[in-house]
Amino acid sequence: MRALLASIIGTACSAALLTAPALATGQPSTAPAPPPAGGRQSLALEPLAAIGPARPPEARPKPEGGGVERPERPERPEQPEQPPIQGLPATGTEPFSLLGVVWTDPTAPLNGEVRVRTRDADTGDWSEWRRLAVGPDHAPDPDSAEATGGTLRGGTAPLWVGPSDGVQVRVLPAAAGDDEAPADELPAGLRLELVDPGTDDASGADDAEDVPGSGARLRAEDLTPRAATAAGAHEAARPPIVTRAGWGADESLRESGYVYTDTVTTVFVHHTGGGNDYSCSEAPSLIRGIYRYHVESQGWRDVGYNFFVDKCGTVYEGRAGGVAEPVQGAHTLGFNHNSTGVAVLGTYSDTGVSAEARDALSRLVAWKLGLHDGDPSGASNRTSSGGQWPSGTTVKLDNVSGHQDAYATDCPGAKLYDQLPTIRSAAAELQGR
Repeated sequence: MRALLASIIGTACSAALLTAPALATGQPSTAPAPPPAGGRQSLALEPLAAIGPARPPEARPKPEGGGVERPERPERPEQPEQPPIQGLPATGTEPFSLLGVVWTDPTAPLNGEVRVRTRDADTGDWSEWRRLAVGPDHAPDPDSAEATGGTLRGGTAPLWVGPSDGVQVRVLPAAAGDDEAPADELPAGLRLELVDPGTDDASGADDAEDVPGSGARLRAEDLTPRAATAAGAHEAARPPIVTRAGWGADESLRESGYVYTDTVTTVFVHHTGGGNDYSCSEAPSLIRGIYRYHVESQGWRDVGYNFFVDKCGTVYEGRAGGVAEPVQGAHTLGFNHNSTGVAVLGTYSDTGVSAEARDALSRLVAWKLGLHDGDPSGASNRTSSGGQWPSGTTVKLDNVSGHQDAYATDCPGAKLYDQLPTIRSAAAELQGR
């Protein structure tokens, strides 16, 4: 089983409020640096304020002097009691760079929104409030061994915030404040997960080489070789791929075995969210943070995506089991079987994807589908195992699909989604079609 290198912080942490010296002055905390292996802090979220029924109007006094008495305002009917907002006051923490919110029941929806803001560990400045994606669309398939064999937790998508040492959270139920309808109940066991991805000494090895465009230095053996020629009529060359050792995966965290499906029919394209202001040398840290959140915080067997691509065009191995193998991931609820999930680091709702990332996606798609004689420009009938479509439903999907084609989500962002036709065409050309 997984070794949980977690630092569990209880509700006593909520005592470190805005009145604490470090937060009152806006200065970074003086907490000791985390160990190189990274770690996790888990903080319970608690009720912050109740949204109760509207107060009944007070009776108006009769005017003095025999004036005309004004009619009293009719009382409003008693409104249903609203569940309280949950969250965390402004709190100083150990250093972290990625966060998310989890809850006990993985099948329970979070009908509402989660807002967070963080304090920069270097400047002491607080960020603007940001929302976390709350949909269950990134998850193991309902009938998979991963979903039924362990202790999974529901969770938001993780958010990369960069080096931080303070956080504030608000979880608002849907319809909260609506006088006509009660707010939805929030799921039980809400906890804030703060992840420190740690450092990776592989990037400083003596035999390291520059990864083109990434700004990272990785060992030569951490890059899979690029084939000189395609092996078959529709089999494209393998692109360079940074292995798990290359980005510093702690293999003791994940489950030891692997789960394979029959083939790879569909490539689902995602974005990770969290902004695009990361440097490409930070990409391994970002991936380590997502890995730890998926495994330790949500209880998955491994990181959910099969591959990552950064904005400089570097491709990274995701879930373990072999980059050329049909490894089953946890990236597209209902369609994780016979597919592979590729996540571009960043948010592409309003920002266009870089040419380097687009070209890397095309090369990866061409190679991965080509191993299974898949046409990047084609489409296939897929059978859902649950999620947006009930289990057993047949859905025709493009062989290169956006996450939103299989689930009601904005992922991979409108700007990246608009590039999928270009990626399909380029991948097909690389296959010689």
